[in-house]
Amino acid sequence: QVQLVESGSVSVQAGASLTISCAASGFAIEPWASEWYRQRPVGLRTKVGTIDRQSNADVFDPVKGRFAITRDNVRNEVYLRMDTLKPEDTATYYCHIHGSWGQGIKVTVSS
Repeated sequence: QVQLVESGSVSVQAGASLTISCAASGFAIEPWASEWYRQRPVGLRTKVGTIDRQSNADVFDPVKGRFAITRDNVRNEVYLRMDTLKPEDTATYYCHIHGSWGQGIKVTVSS
C-alpha cells in the first residue's frame, strides 16, 4: 500500500520553530523528488518548496529564508522545518511524493 503519513494538528506561538515530517510506506522515496504544499484556511493549495533526489532543496516566497526541506532516504521520510513562524503561516501542510499526497498537518500560529 502506498501511503504518506503526515497527519494531525499543531498549535504554536508566533516566532516559534517547528519541524513536520512525512513518512512514506509502500515505496522508497529515494528515486523521487518531494514537495511540500500548504493550503491556508481561505485559498488555494500552493507549493512551499521542493527537494530533489540529491537533496538539493528550494523554498519559495513568502517562506524563503524561514523554511527548509530535508530528507532521510534511510528512514524514508521528508521534513519541513519552519522557523520564525508567523500567523499568516497558519495552514494545512501537505507532502507530495511520486503522485501520492499525505493527509495533511494543520499548523496554527497564534500571535
